Order: sequence, then C-alpha cells, then structure tokens
Amino acid sequence: MQFSQLATVKHRVVVGAPLPFNVRDVDRTLLLARGHVIGSHEQMEALFNRGALVDMSELVAPADVVRQAPAEALPGLWRDKFNEVSNLLRNSNDAEFSAGLESATPVMQALIERDKDLAIFQVLRQDGNALVQYGVDHSTHAAITAFLVAQRLGWSGDDTQRLFKAALTMNLSMLELQGQLAQQTAAVSPEQRAAIRAHPEQSVRMLELAGVDDGDWLRAVAQHHERADGTGYPYGIRDISDIAALVQRADVYTAKLSARAGRDAMAADKAGRVMFMQDPGHPMTAALVKEFGVYPPGCFVRLASAETGVVIQRGPTVTTPVVAALTSPTGHSLTEPQRRDTARREYSIVGIVPAGEPMRRMPAEKLMALVAA
Repeated sequence: MQFSQLATVKHRVVVGAPLPFNVRDVDRTLLLARGHVIGSHEQMEALFNRGALVDMSELVAPADVVRQAPAEALPGLWRDKFNEVSNLLRNSNDAEFSAGLESATPVMQALIERDKDLAIFQVLRQDGNALVQYGVDHSTHAAITAFLVAQRLGWSGDDTQRLFKAALTMNLSMLELQGQLAQQTAAVSPEQRAAIRAHPEQSVRMLELAGVDDGDWLRAVAQHHERADGTGYPYGIRDISDIAALVQRADVYTAKLSARAGRDAMAADKAGRVMFMQDPGHPMTAALVKEFGVYPPGCFVRLASAETGVVIQRGPTVTTPVVAALTSPTGHSLTEPQRRDTARREYSIVGIVPAGEPMRRMPAEKLMALVAA
C-alpha cells in the first residue's frame, strides 16, 4: 500500500461531512474510519499537523468507483446506494443530512449514466416491502426518472443535478405518511389531506433547516404540485419553474407505475399513453414517454412462446427489447433465466403481465448477466 499525508488531499476533507476514506496515524494504525465526521476546523488542522496519512488506493472518488466497476457489480452498487439514500431521507433532521445528500448525488448519477437500462429497471422493479417504504422508494424513482428525461432534453449538468435533488427531497416532510397511504384502503382523512397539501412548504422548511440555500432547488420543491392552469397547490400559481414542471411529471409517472393496497400498478405502456393524452405536445412529457418506451426494463411481459419474463434491456425498436424468460411455456418457474430476443417472431411480446412473487425474487445479478450474453 502507498500512503500520502492527509494534508496533500485536504480538498477532500470537509468539516461537518463524512470522511470519504480512512485516516491513519504516522505508524499507519487506524485513526479515523471512513464516514467519521470532522467536527471543527481545529480538529482538521490537528490531523494535518500530526502528519496523518491516507491510503492512496482509497482516494478514488465514489463516482469513479461506479464508472470503473465491472458490469456484474452494478446491481449490488444500486442496492447499496438505495439503502444509503433511504437512510438519508428518513433521517433528514440529522446534522449530516445535507452533506450526505451532496455526497450521494454524484454516485447515483454515475450509476444512471453507466447503464440507463439498469437505472430504468430500478424504477420499475417492485420489491416485497414496496408498500412499507413507498415514500423513500417513490422519491428515488422520481429522481432517476427526472434525471434521465433532463439528459434526453439536453439540460445543463448544474440544472440536472439540481433537478435530481429536488425530486429526491420533494416529499421530505411526508415520507412516513406516504407509506401509510400506500397500505391504506380507507379514504384519505381530513388530517391526512391537510398534511398532503402542506407538504411542499413543509419540505422546503426542512431543507432550509438542513442548510440548503439553493433557491432553484427550494423553488422546485415548493412548486412541484402547481399546475400551469392554476389548479395546483399550495399556491395555485401558473408560472412554475422548469425544474418544478419536470419533477411534477416524474412524480406523476412513477406513481402510476407503483402499486398500492387499493390498486395495482399501471402497466408501463398504459402509463405512457395516459401521460401523453393528459399532456399532449409538451416536450417534457414527450421526452419521458420516449425515454421509457412501451416496454421499459423492469416490466413483466408474456411472449408468443407462452413464457413470461422481464425486460432487461431496450432493443433496436420500442417493441423489441431483450427479455429474460422466467417461466416455462407451462408456467413453471425457471431456476435460471433465459435470454429471449423479442425481435424473433417466436419470442415476440404479446402483452404486459403483473409481476408474480416468484418473478420478483429472481436476483438482478442473474438477470443482468444476460444483457451481455
């Protein structure tokens, strides 16, 4: 191992933010573990002055780790990052929330850029505890969707990053309530309705208390339920920011794709049609529908062969994606998924089907191994 003095990489050490690497004493024994928070400038200077060391192999930026990782490692990296972001959102009152979000955002974006099909797969994939953690999952799905659409529209890097963080934090004040509503079959109570209408403003307040001072980010969170015709809330304004407008569309689209106790998830092809019919001609909606297509990765389909499977990669046309067959023609679950090219007539898609529990249990690693097969 090669070591360098911590002072040579002082730009990577931020007071109040988790350390991105381990810090070692001059005798190379562990002094501070990765993730430890430096509490003051005095503490940071003391580390520099004592000659604290860092292992050079740990200096690779987390986003670069994603870019350099083998393809088979990507599903695991997605799981790790989903867990990290979920914990961040659930603990937004922690002093480290803002710094943690700033640290997690570029890694999430690197994962999306590394494999956009796998990113879309995350949005469509519904795990067994999806209702319990609906709030955090929905925010993350909306952020991924908004990021993909912004890139398709050619937005700047700064605006795209701002958009991602706005979508991720739009419902910060009602994550627990969203989980309750996802499991609730009774009508929304007056108290719940009041909390829903208040959540844009309350989420802005929580972000401000966490130290967020980006006006465009805060404005997008405040306006993400407003409508251009003035029928939105909480202000009923017509002039909303572009970031808020795209967050809103990602919010609506990903909500349609998610199941709740009182309703099944909407099929991806139908969700796209409904979005287009409700918002005809708008470039944001058109880009969203085009990005996800008719059969996006993660949606479950029935083939002409009578097999059922899951889309794992977009194909040369919107109707010919690559599918991993998960059941035999007689309906028996396969122990190993089988790659199917739906451009071939015998494997053409005949319809979208609901995701059965055995199909949801197939590990993503096995599915993604078929992409390069």
